[in-house]
Amino acid sequence: MTDRRKNQIAGAAGGLLSGLFGGGGGMVLLPLLVKWRKLEGRKAFATCVAIIFPMCCVSAAVYLWQVRPELSMLWPYLAGGVAGGVVGGWTFEKVPVRILKVIFGLFLLYGGVRYLLWQNG
Repeated sequence: MTDRRKNQIAGAAGGLLSGLFGGGGGMVLLPLLVKWRKLEGRKAFATCVAIIFPMCCVSAAVYLWQVRPELSMLWPYLAGGVAGGVVGGWTFEKVPVRILKVIFGLFLLYGGVRYLLWQNG
């Protein structure tokens, strides 16, 4: 399989997850960037975030158009997300890649368990 085809498959999988779940493309993209593109940890994390950002923007636009969430409810999350993103970006270089991998894995595990136990109503 060519590198271009691998990139397209990884991008499609990441975009599908972002569209279905409002995020989560990194679950697919990060391991594939390491395995297929042979990126080292820190570069793989940064590349993954750069790829996911436009995917999330597209998903957000579709959700805003179709679901029409209450905009007043979004602002506190956006403000916190921007602040957290700035702090995370500043500290990214200081955190060892091994710790980033552990945090990422624990986050995925926590999210998976929460989704399995989540009940509507």
